[in-house]
Order: sequence, then C-alpha cells, then structure tokens
Amino acid sequence: MPGGRLTHQDRQHIAAGLIEGLTYTEIAKRLQRPISTITREVTRNGGADGYQADRAHQATEGRARRRKQAPTPAPVPPAATGAPGRDPQAVHALEERLIAAMTATGLPRMTARVLACLYTIDSGSLTAAELVQRLQVSPASISKAIGELEQHELIRREREPHRRRDRYVIDPDVWYRAWLVSARQNAIMADLARDGAEILDPSTPAGVRLQDMSQFFEHVSQNLIHAAEQWRQDFMSRRAIDRSRLSPNTRE
Repeated sequence: MPGGRLTHQDRQHIAAGLIEGLTYTEIAKRLQRPISTITREVTRNGGADGYQADRAHQATEGRARRRKQAPTPAPVPPAATGAPGRDPQAVHALEERLIAAMTATGLPRMTARVLACLYTIDSGSLTAAELVQRLQVSPASISKAIGELEQHELIRREREPHRRRDRYVIDPDVWYRAWLVSARQNAIMADLARDGAEILDPSTPAGVRLQDMSQFFEHVSQNLIHAAEQWRQDFMSRRAIDRSRLSPNTRE
C-alpha cells in the first residue's frame, strides 16, 4: 500500500469519487490508501458535500509551510516530565498527541489536557492545586475540566486522609465505566426514537425514520455493553493471575 502524503492527483480522485457517490471505504480501496487517511482528508477540508481538490491541496501546502516556519518549541519544564530519566521533549510530544486524539472525540482542550496529565504521571492522581501548577492555568479552568471528566466518569475523586482536599484519580477500569456511560446514552436515544415513532405513526415516513434510528441506537448500545463486559471479565482474570504470581504465599 503506497505511503507518503496525498498528491494533488490523489485529491482529484477523492473529489471525483465523492461526486460519484462512493463511500470512503471505496475511495480508499481505489487509491490503495488507509480509510482513516481518506476520512481525515475529507473531514478536514469541507466534508463530503464541500470537498474541493484544489482548495484542499492548497490548504495542506499552507499548513506544511507554517509548520516549517514555526519557531523551535521552548524546553519543557522538568516538573512536567514525571519520573527522572525520561526525555522531556518526548513526554511533552506524547501528551500533545493524547490531547489531540481526545479533542478529536469531542472533549474540550482543557479537559483533554487534564486527562492526559493524569494518564502520563506515574501516580495517576493529582490534586486540583497540583494540576494548576503543572498545567499553568487558573483554578477555575481546572475545576470546570474536572467537573466534565467526573460527569463522563473518566476520573474519580478521593479525599486525602487527615487533609481537607481531594485527589483526582485514574482507575484501571476507567474506560469500562466511560463505555457504559456511552451505552446508557445510546439506550436513551433508542427509547426516545421509539417513542417518537409511535407518536408520529410508524407507517409514515417520519415514523419509519425514527424506527430505524431507534433500532440503530439499540444495536449500538447492546454491542457496547457486550464488549465492555467481555473486556471486564478478561481484565479481572488477568489481575487475578498477576496477584497470584506476586503473592508471597504462592508456592514454587
């Protein structure tokens, strides 16, 4: 499969494929490119309805020129690198990649920065004051980000013994809980669409449309729950095996 950046001719083929009504998968197969490359290219440059090859190519070249002209980033403060011996620039680059991936899913940048910070520190937990110091932002920004992360069950708070302050913690099964939250939201959408179909009459075009919507979200919700539970079982089994290996009472 060819690598490298998309050429102007590639973009013309993408535009032609979109006009033909081809899916991203079909266009990717025609160009022998990963589907993620095609999806990212189209989404970044106007979407399926607004994609233009010339404009997309010019925009890409412009971004490349700006990256070349960008000043060398300032050294990352040692406090942000975590354990000693790690390359500060590599850690910083990793955090930025995590932040970019999280914001692509819809998280605000500050919320993504807090989550990435908690993920890349060995302790997996920090107080609000520590987050303020590490990220060099206001307490109000941290408070808002923490509120959103708690809402999505991506972190939990833990009161420090004998101290009147909370720590914000990443649990090993954080994504399990977040996945179930997503499943519940999809189930709510399924119920809402089902009720809407009944109100609008399932035999009408609008009713049929909402019935299809309900079936889709019901299917997605059930599959999310099944995948999460399967992962949970595997995770708990691995943890049990690891604990038995580390137990001092385990006989050789």
